[in-house]
Amino acid sequence: MSKKQIHLNGFVQQSPSPHSIGLWKHEKDKGHLHGDIEYWTHLAQTLEKGKFDALFMADVLGTYSAYENSHRAATKYAVQFPAYDPIAAISAMAAVTKHLGFAPTVSTTYAKPYQLARQLSTLDHLSKGRIGWNVVTSYLESEAVNLGLTERLPKETRYDRADEFLEVTYKLWEKSWDDHAIVRDIDSDTYTDPDKVNLIHHKGKFFNVPGPHLVDPSPQRTPVIFQAGASSRGRDFAAKHAEAVFTTQHSLDACKAYVEDVRARAEKFGRDKNSLLFLPLIMPIIGETEEAAEEKHQALVELVSYEGTAALLSGHTGIDFSQYDPDQYLESIETGAIQHAMDMYTKDPNRKWTLREAIKFHGLGTGPVRFVGTPEKIADQLEEWIRVADVDGFNVAQAYSPGTLEAFVEKVVPVLQERGIYRQDYEGETLRENLFGQGAKYIREDHPARQLSN
Repeated sequence: MSKKQIHLNGFVQQSPSPHSIGLWKHEKDKGHLHGDIEYWTHLAQTLEKGKFDALFMADVLGTYSAYENSHRAATKYAVQFPAYDPIAAISAMAAVTKHLGFAPTVSTTYAKPYQLARQLSTLDHLSKGRIGWNVVTSYLESEAVNLGLTERLPKETRYDRADEFLEVTYKLWEKSWDDHAIVRDIDSDTYTDPDKVNLIHHKGKFFNVPGPHLVDPSPQRTPVIFQAGASSRGRDFAAKHAEAVFTTQHSLDACKAYVEDVRARAEKFGRDKNSLLFLPLIMPIIGETEEAAEEKHQALVELVSYEGTAALLSGHTGIDFSQYDPDQYLESIETGAIQHAMDMYTKDPNRKWTLREAIKFHGLGTGPVRFVGTPEKIADQLEEWIRVADVDGFNVAQAYSPGTLEAFVEKVVPVLQERGIYRQDYEGETLRENLFGQGAKYIREDHPARQLSN
């Protein structure tokens, strides 16, 4: 039996040190160059050298202003601020690569499905089929206010809107155009056969979209759907829609339970539970020896900004932690923001977390498991998570950028390849084929996108 192959994505955001708060101070960090296109083309080429599936691009549309009810901490400590648009750099990165995929984050809470379908189809054409979409619902209060609302939408409303948003985009991508609609027939003066371009006639609670889709079918038709549901409603959403599920866990047991739960939910939606890929976030810290790796780890922790991370965790949870005693133990609280960011520290079966401990941990990679050690030890840990938690790969977070990903490509990838658990070359031409195998260019028949098209 062939060994299960690991999938890898680079986890980034177009912002200085976005996921390790304060690490912009590291002597090797180049995050301040996030506005230079050469920074992104170099990173894309680095990941393609390492045979990564995709560059996974996080995003937010507001400032982390829950802490002290102010943007000041987020601004001072570069807490995902400034924040550039993740879509803009993709064409340039696609132009200097042939296989690497790109998965930008776009929120269903504020985007418009008709417009977004056009943007992603265009990118899928330009990249020859290498586009995914990280589907999120927006959680920051500052996003809502700056985009014309008086307050953040309730979580259930956000997910209701997201469900319908995806229904509209699926219809546009899968139903609006027949195959071979573009005929370019000079004799009949016909570029596109109008009988093969269809209105979708969508009328719903949130959207009325008659169509048709403005763009002819791209190589994948529907981009690869990534999602990171954590609450019960979020897990249902991921189970229904996601082809690849992004999750943050710092406990192997918690990760295993999460994967089992979402796979079971997927079956309830009529999907093959094994068709979903699970990609937990990891923070690798690599050293030539165990001691060197641990020394490096401690040096990185020392650079983490405590107040900046408090602002980040406050934004993630929607709770102003400036009002809390740092040494009090965290208790389970229902939040209208990212529930999992709270649950990681209040429902950990292995320990109780004080607020101070949670903030210190959250600041390096936004709370993922840390794999600290030699390349061989990190490969051992990756294999253990694949085997025990039934995950399919990992999103690799950075301490300092792009050095963390460069080191992973140079030192860990060769070990994985030697063990026969990581590709020597890409399997196909599209992102979906590289994730699911050659010939898997289109979304599966049991996915709701295909059900709408029948």
